[in-house]
Parts: sequence; C-alpha cells; structure tokens
Amino acid sequence: MLKEFRKSQKLMGNIFEITVVDDNETIAFDHIEAAVSEIRRIEKLLTTYSDHSQTNLINKNAGIKPVKVDAEVFQLIERSLRISDITDGYFDISYGGIDKTFWNFDRKMKQLPDPELVKEHLKLVNYKNILLDAESQTIFLKEKGMRIGFGGIGKGYAAEMAKRILQSRGVVSGVVNASGDLSTWGSQADGKPWTIGIADPDNAALPFSYMNITNTSVATSGNYEKFVMIDGKKYSHTINPKTGMPVSGIKSVTIICPNAEIADAMATPVTIMGIEAAIGLVNQINHLECIIIDDHNKIHSSKNINFK
Repeated sequence: MLKEFRKSQKLMGNIFEITVVDDNETIAFDHIEAAVSEIRRIEKLLTTYSDHSQTNLINKNAGIKPVKVDAEVFQLIERSLRISDITDGYFDISYGGIDKTFWNFDRKMKQLPDPELVKEHLKLVNYKNILLDAESQTIFLKEKGMRIGFGGIGKGYAAEMAKRILQSRGVVSGVVNASGDLSTWGSQADGKPWTIGIADPDNAALPFSYMNITNTSVATSGNYEKFVMIDGKKYSHTINPKTGMPVSGIKSVTIICPNAEIADAMATPVTIMGIEAAIGLVNQINHLECIIIDDHNKIHSSKNINFK
C-alpha cells in the first residue's frame, strides 16, 4: 500500500522537508537520503560560509582575475543574469556587497544604516559587471570588492535538483519543501493532488488560502519571516539592489510556476518592483503566476489566478 514518508532536516541554513510516496519504508528513506546528499553537494558549491566554495573563490578574486568554475555553477550564474535582464536588475546576485554589511535582521538592529555608506557600496552592485567566458568557463567580477551570493535562487535550485534526483530513482510522487520554496510532482498516496497552504502574512501558522497542485513549484516570500522594526516601521529582509534599502509595503509574495529555481528567483523582484509593474511582468511570462498581499491585506494577483 502506498504511503507518504517524510523527513525534515536543516540544510543550506533552512529547514528542508522531503516527502516521497512509496510502499516500502526502507526504500523511501533511501530515496530521501539521496536527495539530502544532493542538497549538501549544492550547498558546498554555492555557500559563502566556506573558504573553499567556488562562490568564495569568485568573490576573493573580484577585480583581480577570472575564476574557472564547474559547468553547473557557470550555468546557474548564466541563468541568474538572464533573470536580472528580464527583471531590469531587480534580481541581482551581486547584491552581496550590501547585504551582510548593513542589514542584520536579528531584531537587535535599532537604526537604519548610514545612507551615504549604503550608496558607496551600491556602486559594487551591478550584474552587468559579472563577466562570463563560456569558452574557458570562467567568471570574473569586474570591480574589486564585488560579491555574489545565491540567497535569492539557491534554495529553489536545490529543491529542483533534489526533485530530479528522486525522479531519476523512480520516485513518481513527492514534495521537496525548502522552507517555503517547494516543488511537487505526482500525487498524494491517496491519488489526490498535493494541497499547499499559502501562509497568512499576519499569522504564518494559518494559511489564508489552499491550492491543489501537481508538477508545480511554489515560492513564498514574506516580511513575516525576517524583519526589523525601526521607529515603528517594519523593514523586510528583502533588499532592493537598486537602493540598498529593505522593501516595505508588501506583506507577502507567492510565485507559482513549473520550476522551483525560477519561482524562488522571481519572488524577490516581484516583492521589490512595485505591484503594478510586477503583475505586468508576470502576465507577460508563460506559465508564471503570482499572488501579492500588500500592507493593507489587499490581494493582487496575475491574470490566471482565480480565488474561489
């Protein structure tokens, strides 16, 4: 008899929950371990917390020399730059120069960073200064002090790759949930589609809506996860790469599309670029949908979303 087997584990600094449908517990957990190993492998490649990761080597050599990377890292950066182009730079993996330096969302932060200093560091944020050489498979950050980071796309990429590993092992149904960036395929053990709750921004434990999905990815980003209050105003952990300042005015964004990497990457620009512009952009892209909840709890959605 088919059953759902699941395991939660901290990976890439987030809780990943992996669910597989199988009739054999031992085999199911073998599959899950294979997915965990794949996520760990990706973490080693992309992390900025290890001196030996390829990301760190790229950052260390900013303004000095190009760095040869694995094809996988090269292609991920290539796709990231394509998303930067599509979103007019509101998605930008070179945000690393402003992210950690000024914003620490551990609630101890009591004042905004110096705008002049932020402005100075913003000069280093420009995806057009990430130079790729396909022939030699190298990445070069043009300016000294530039930094890249995969915080806006890495979880989704890992979820997508873990799903592929499970599918290659013959798992016909499952869910990889990377702290709200999730990828589903097949159906639940009882044959029904997977039911996904979209968190209520005012109470993350209570969904405001449910979706029945299969072979679909969903990414949700909200200011209820990480934020600071300064002078009575809530600042979300999502930083606008063009201003160096956190976003305000939007409580949560949910992106729905077939690929977890794209869903994860699009959640950031949709949060930042303003509701009208964001929905206009999403409506132009095939198989991409979004739901935005603003600070006044008003729901805005792309054209193919229907709330019952």
